[in-house]
Amino acid sequence: MNLPIRPRRNRQSPAMRDLVRETELTPGHLIYPLFFQEGQESTPIASMPGCTRWSIDGLVQEAGEAHALGVPAVVLFPRIPDELKTRGAEACHTDDGLVPRAIRALKIAHPTLTVITDVALDPYNSDGHDGLVSDDGRILNDETVAVLQQQALCHARAGTDIVAPSDMMDGRVAAIRAALDSAGFQAVSIMSYTAKYASAYYGPFRGALDSAPKAGDKKTYQMDPANAREALREAALDEAEGADILMVKPAGPYLDIIAKIRAATQLPIAAYQVSGEYLMIKSASAAGWLDESKIVHESLIGIRRAGADMILTYFAKQWAKAWRG
Repeated sequence: MNLPIRPRRNRQSPAMRDLVRETELTPGHLIYPLFFQEGQESTPIASMPGCTRWSIDGLVQEAGEAHALGVPAVVLFPRIPDELKTRGAEACHTDDGLVPRAIRALKIAHPTLTVITDVALDPYNSDGHDGLVSDDGRILNDETVAVLQQQALCHARAGTDIVAPSDMMDGRVAAIRAALDSAGFQAVSIMSYTAKYASAYYGPFRGALDSAPKAGDKKTYQMDPANAREALREAALDEAEGADILMVKPAGPYLDIIAKIRAATQLPIAAYQVSGEYLMIKSASAAGWLDESKIVHESLIGIRRAGADMILTYFAKQWAKAWRG
């Protein structure tokens, strides 16, 4: 065959494949989501095999082990006791609450670790929603944003590096930025959940935190999975309002959204490989149908290839350990 152009020449050896590889994945691209709770005990999470709801001491140890493997950041998700949940979610901005105590413990133990905190009301809200709920069942946007400002300030006072509003209320990025800046926290970054879809992939996560809505669903604030152009509108708004990092959630089923936002902004993009993605890989691997280490690597490479600068993944520590050999 007279073929002057043979692409296989660039695939003929491991060294050649290394030279032409287009997408890099290292532990430095990963963020480790961690669950934690009150008390001295750590509890395995039934809906997410291999994940744990840590005590604060366990959280500090687990975060430190991941950081020692090269993972630069963790994002925190608290399981709040039912007796502290109220319709007004007041516990979300208590300075001696679970999250502020965890932030302080992490920053003392691991000063170089980047701590990211979730800003939303669902762990604290007795209604189980990301926002305040009216008597007639509506999610109250502006009233919620005022509480989110207080929550972000509480986390900033405790020493968080990045606040990550995951609520999908309109205008919350600008409001949080204004609150942080006026209180002297100009250095605290905002990682906005920009395109957070109303996804069925979140089920195991809600089991981990007992945070499912008591009534209704989240479709009036989380995005319709059928929509792509809407994500670009949300991204433009978040960028204009002062977000430092834009996030797409979930990651795997929404690679096209990652790519579209990547083409539309110069801001860093995060993508969240969510609990449903994690559980599908774990379940198929446990059944012997997939090679877990290989499929984890391939799934993360795919998210990076689509344009994500950083990936929130429950596989962060596991993958980093394998990468280091």
